[in-house]
Amino acid sequence: MAEEVFLSGAPRHEVNLVDRNTLDVTGVIGVESFDSEEFLLQTECGYLGVRGSNLHIKTLDLEQGRVAINGEFFEMNYLDDGTSRTEKTKGWIGRLFR
Repeated sequence: MAEEVFLSGAPRHEVNLVDRNTLDVTGVIGVESFDSEEFLLQTECGYLGVRGSNLHIKTLDLEQGRVAINGEFFEMNYLDDGTSRTEKTKGWIGRLFR
């Protein structure tokens, strides 16, 4: 069996869609907005937009960075360049001390 190795401090983000009606997301920093047709989640890997119908929060645990959503999903997409929050911070600090 393969062993998973994680570096401490490295961002951990997963998106798991089951039967197109249950979505589990880890690595969530915040929920920017939501309604029955659209969610905008801030994750360790950027902003994730989720669209569908009859969407509602099943689980919200920002301390653990986990959100579960139920409904019928049509679309998911990242709304930025994919640079992690850690990399952006390192880049900003690097520019500051040039």
